[in-house]
Amino acid sequence: MPVDFHVVIPARRASTRLPDKPLADIGGAPMVVRVAQRALVSGARSCTVATDDAAIADACAAAGVAALLTRVDHPSGSDRLAEAVDRLGLPDDALVVNVQGDEPLIDPALVRAVAQVLQDRPDCAVGTAAHPIATAAELFNPNVVKVVLDRRATALYFSRAPMPWWRDAPCHDGELDLATWPAQARPLRHIGLYAYRAGFLRRFPQLPAAPLERCEALEQLRVLWHGERIAVTVTEHAPGPGVDTPEDLERVRALWAHLHG
Repeated sequence: MPVDFHVVIPARRASTRLPDKPLADIGGAPMVVRVAQRALVSGARSCTVATDDAAIADACAAAGVAALLTRVDHPSGSDRLAEAVDRLGLPDDALVVNVQGDEPLIDPALVRAVAQVLQDRPDCAVGTAAHPIATAAELFNPNVVKVVLDRRATALYFSRAPMPWWRDAPCHDGELDLATWPAQARPLRHIGLYAYRAGFLRRFPQLPAAPLERCEALEQLRVLWHGERIAVTVTEHAPGPGVDTPEDLERVRALWAHLHG
């Protein structure tokens, strides 16, 4: 069945590492506009930038991208998303994909895939994505979030710690060889792209933060803590890089120029 979904892109102007990040130029257009353009290629019914800044909304309008101004006091992107869902008047059963405003190289097929996996799993409130971890350095990096799945590709847990752990993992010259791990237990890196049912999005900001969420600093653990399920689509490829720092911005500009030169 064809998947029917909407994209909402939360975008804040404030950034400690990269001021005015959503307005940074990528190939002649603001970054948030490039994100929206990529998201629209996914086949979404609509794509809306949800922002607390008039300059971002104006930049979107100038490029023909839908935008709405939200409150400035939202503690998280999920809260901003919930307001946007209400403002857009989406029904509770609508599927909403949250695309981050600093992902100008996001793969439209991946955006569609997280919506598809949620549509295919009516028992789940959220859909997301993951890809295989290729190196031991990634496995042990706490900034790389891991996810473990059950047999139906439902998330069992997310962590910054190495998981799962193969007790009998062989080492070669003191290094783990992840290529030798059992296929059904290969470590997976979580990709921070989410699809939600609009009704759950409306409830989520009211759910108390979970102790595990605070411990790991991972908001998705609140979903599992309160008994909801997260469906995961596994892709073989890592997504394109996002933008957090000036160095990231230069790298993404170069990649954009290469792809669209």
